[in-house]
Amino acid sequence: MFQVTLLVLEIKVPNHSTVETSGLVSALLSLYPSYLAFLTSFATILVMWVNHHRIFSLVRRTDHVFLYWNGLLLLFVTFVPFPTAVLAEYLLHPEAKVAAGIYAGTFLAIAIAFYGLWRHASQGGRLLAQGAKQEDVLEITKQYRFGSPLYLTALVLSFVSVWLCVGLCIVLAVFFAFRGLSLKRS
Repeated sequence: MFQVTLLVLEIKVPNHSTVETSGLVSALLSLYPSYLAFLTSFATILVMWVNHHRIFSLVRRTDHVFLYWNGLLLLFVTFVPFPTAVLAEYLLHPEAKVAAGIYAGTFLAIAIAFYGLWRHASQGGRLLAQGAKQEDVLEITKQYRFGSPLYLTALVLSFVSVWLCVGLCIVLAVFFAFRGLSLKRS
C-alpha cells in the first residue's frame, strides 16, 4: 500500500505567482484533474488490495510460478502513480487520449496479472486450501474473466473518448469492489 501514499505527491501545491494572479481557492480548484486521478487510482489500488487479500484467504500453498505472478502484479500496481500523474497532467490537453490509454493499459496489465495469479492458484485447486468453498472459487474465477476484456475496452475507448475511458475505469473499480462482498468469511 506504500505506492498509494505516493499518489498524493502528484498533486502539486500551487506556487505563489499563480496564487497572486488567481487566488489560492481558484488555484486549488484548478487542480481538479489531479484530484480526480488521485481518487480514481486510490480507489482502484484499494480494490486491488482487497481482492489480493481475497485470493490469499483461499491460498494455502505457493510455488515459484505463483510467486512470479504475484511479483508481476506488484510491478504493475507500483507503476500506477506514473500513469496517474500523466493522466492528471494531460486530462485537459490535446494529448489526453494518449494519457488515458497509458492509464487504461496499466490497469489492463494489472487485470491480466490478477487473472494469471488466480488461474495458477486455482486450476485444479493446486494452491488452494483444502476447505476452500467451491462457490467462492467460482465467484472469483467468474469475476476475473471480466477484468481483462473490460480494461481492454477501456483502452480502446481511450482513442475515442478520454471521459468514457476514465469513466469505465471508475466503473470497473466499483464492480470489483462490490463483487467480493458476497463472499462469506470462513
